[in-house]
Amino acid sequence: YSFKVNKKEKQLARKSALSYKVQENALIVVEDFSFDAPKTKNFVEILNNLKVCDKKSLFVLPESNNVVTLSARNLQGTKVVNASSVNTYSILNADALVVTENAINVINGILDKEA
Repeated sequence: YSFKVNKKEKQLARKSALSYKVQENALIVVEDFSFDAPKTKNFVEILNNLKVCDKKSLFVLPESNNVVTLSARNLQGTKVVNASSVNTYSILNADALVVTENAINVINGILDKEA
């Protein structure tokens, strides 16, 4: 089964999911980061520093970063997405939402444009 969800309803759901994560203190804002080479060890170090290594986490980056994506793909419970493709289910499914500073600007631009 499937049903159509209006654009404004999708936007409202995304905003509600983000505000829910803020209320639950599950939103972590970090500076933009990148790696020289795809190393899972470096990504695990970031998870440990943020104290989200034992939680299901969603990393939101401003644009596609192949090195960071390759570094995180072997880790269970960790997902890396672009800010333009983040959806309500991904936000609510994660225990910790880690967003870079530039990704917040992209998300704000998308939500303002849809309004």
